[in-house]
Order: sequence, then structure tokens, then C-alpha cells
Amino acid sequence: MNQAQLLLIDDDRHVLESMGSWLREIGYAVDQASNLNQAIALIDDRPYDLILADVRLGDEDGFDVLRHCHTHHPGTTVIMITGYGTVETGIEALRAGAFDLLTKPLIDEELEMAIQRALSQQKVMQENQQLKQQLDLRFGLENIIGHDHRMLRIFDMVDSVADTRATVLITGESGTGKSLLARAIHRRSNRRDQPFIEVACGALPENLLESELFGHVAGSFTGATGNKVGKFKAADKGTIFLDEIGTAPLSMQVKLLRVLQELQFEPVGGTETETIDTRVVLATNENLANLVDRGEFRQDLFYRVNVINLELPPLRERISDIPRLADHFLAEVCQDTGRRVHGFSSEAVAALQRYKWPGNVRELQNVVERAVLLSKHDEITPDDMPSSIASGAPVSVNRSTGTSLKEALEGPERQIIREVLESNGWNRNETADQLGINRTTLYKKMKKLGLEEMAGQRSGM
Repeated sequence: MNQAQLLLIDDDRHVLESMGSWLREIGYAVDQASNLNQAIALIDDRPYDLILADVRLGDEDGFDVLRHCHTHHPGTTVIMITGYGTVETGIEALRAGAFDLLTKPLIDEELEMAIQRALSQQKVMQENQQLKQQLDLRFGLENIIGHDHRMLRIFDMVDSVADTRATVLITGESGTGKSLLARAIHRRSNRRDQPFIEVACGALPENLLESELFGHVAGSFTGATGNKVGKFKAADKGTIFLDEIGTAPLSMQVKLLRVLQELQFEPVGGTETETIDTRVVLATNENLANLVDRGEFRQDLFYRVNVINLELPPLRERISDIPRLADHFLAEVCQDTGRRVHGFSSEAVAALQRYKWPGNVRELQNVVERAVLLSKHDEITPDDMPSSIASGAPVSVNRSTGTSLKEALEGPERQIIREVLESNGWNRNETADQLGINRTTLYKKMKKLGLEEMAGQRSGM
């Protein structure tokens, strides 16, 4: 039975009683009002899914009900009813915000269909609102867990700059949540309903990056068979997030500087100037000042992007946030998988806080997911974690006489790489991403440190 709550408003007692009785018979909960004051008192007292109001209420105007709802209860749907239907009245009702205008005498089937349409539309609108709230929760600051004083300062800065056009540079080690913070800036800004476009600059070859960002015209290079809209244009009125900006080639940095200063550019091979209104957020895990000193990053571009710098601290410096983050990831995994794991033992929490987390928040998320999936109990213990985390063994350097600095550093380097490999199930691509190095460098280090043979043994298990 449909228990939608309806309010029926009509000054004709006979119509009010007969229509109210019929609506109750077909399953609706119905309140009745015979004048404007009584109707407004009921509307202000309780929520209604739908209001059906006669245009004429004696000497009073039924449109006052519609105007009151529009001002004080904008989520309430109103259907107007009249015995003197004209095109002008219908237009006036729809312009004032009515869902529909029905003309007396009402046919039962017509009224029921109108009510069902109105309730169906209201349900869709509520679902859309809930989806928007879920997106805000997923990508807003609410999903960036942090009570560390540096994180709280970052949250304050985000609130201060979200609605401005100022360029934001997010810095921090790989895995600290730079992409998540960029999305949060967008979701908290007045551009939240416009596009958010993310570009991983380091994942694209130099000859394709410029075309990806600025687009190209047909025939501008081999393979350009048609015009292409670039990411900057696609993000017009919204936000573009340029990750790994430190890898951008010098030839492209000139064009990027112009976009930031003038909001204008030409597509590759084109002569027509494009003008945009795009908010730019950038991120890097590199020290851009050092790149400037080495001539790998333009100094003028560095000054232009370094207006507002949000520096995300590594997880090892946010020990107090680790239990909150772990609980958050555990709840997410349990919701996605249906597993019933209620929390972490005190020993497990202590082990998580002792570990140095070279892969930062991303590594913690992977460790928690692995622990939830492997756990046989309703509580995570150190036995559910990789041995490197469970043991809590500190990274140490061999200080014995005769050991070179290079040899002394190989020990902790080997341990860190092995720990991240284990946390990713020995997946080399994910490990390289977490460590902030390219895959070729990782392969060379694994071979030098004797980890390549271990990886082969793991894959053969």
C-alpha cells in the first residue's frame, strides 16, 4: 500500500470529503483543509509528499498555497485544481511552480495518474539529491580523514580558497592523497556542478601531452584525422587537475604559463584562440624549486603555480590519524564485500603506528583491505598483516667500521621496497607508483638488491 502523505485543500465540503475518502481507499494517507489559514498551518506543522489545492478557496486565492510552499517548503510538490481551466491559468500555475493543473470535474483515473507522476518525479529528485550528497561525501573533505594539526590547517585553507579562481599547488609524497584533496577543493567550490577533469602528466608521452591538454586540429600531425577538444576546454567553467606537473616538458610549460595568466591558448596546429574559465589545481611529489635550479622547470611558471601551496604530510608524521584512517578503510571494505570485521586489536593498532608507511595512505588502504579479506575473525590482529608491519622491526643502518655509505643504505632501501612489494602482492606497477619511481628504476633496484629472485618465487607459488 502506498502511504504517501497528501494534503487536499478545497472550500467545497462535498468535494473535500468525497475526494479524501476515495484517495484513502486507494492507499494514500490524506489530511484535509477547507481554507487558506488551515492549509498553511498544516503545511508548516508536518511534511507532505504532495498537496492538491483548488485555485479558488472562497474569497481566498489557492495560488497563495503554492507561493507559500515555494518560499518555505521548496521540496513539496503541488498540483493545482480548478473548475475554470484556461490556457492562461495553466501557464500561470506552471510558472508559479505547480507540477500540474487539473480541471474539474476530475476523472478518478486522471487524478490517480497525475498523483503517481508527481510522486515519481519527487522520488527521482530525492534520489538525485541523495546521489549528490554521496558524491559530496565521497569527494569532499569529509572523506579526507585527519585530526593532525597540519591536516586541520589544510582543511581551513581549502575552505578559504575553494570559491576563488586562485591556482592551487598540492605537494607531498606519493600516496598522501593529492588527487583526493584536489577533488575536495572542486566539490567545495561554486564550480561543483561543472566538470572536474584529471590529467596524469607523467603518464603521457611528451608528443601527446600538449594535444591532450589543448586539443588539436585535423592534419596537425600524423594520425590527427579530425579535430580534438583538449582537457582545458572540456573543463571550461569547472576544474582541471594536473597531476605530476613536474614531469611536464619545457616546451609545454610555456603554453601552460599563458593559460594560467590569460586563460587563452591555441590548439596544436590551430590559429584560432580559445578562451576559457577553468580553475587549475596542480600536484607534484617532486621539489619544484630544485627542478628550477636544474633548469628542468621554468622559474616564471613556478612562481605562477606556487601562489597557494597545500603540502600534505606523509603518513609516518601523522601517527595519531592512523587508527581513524584504518577504521575508515575497514568500514569501506566491509560495506563493499559484506565481510563482518568490527575493528582492530590493540596490538594491531600499535603495529600500524610503528610502521613507517613508505606508500603512505594508499599503502595503508591496501593493507587494511588485505587484512579484512584474509582475516578469519571479527577483529584484525597482527597475524592478518604483512610480516614487515606485524613485526614492527625498525629500519636500521649498519654502522660497523668498514661499511661504505652506499652499502649501509642498501639495507633499509631493500627493506622498504620489499615491504611495499608485499603490501601490493608483489605487483611491480603498483609498487613503483607508491614509491614514486618509474618501473624501470624499480626493476633495476630489485635486481641489484636480490629481490627479483624473490618475486619469481612468489609468482611460482
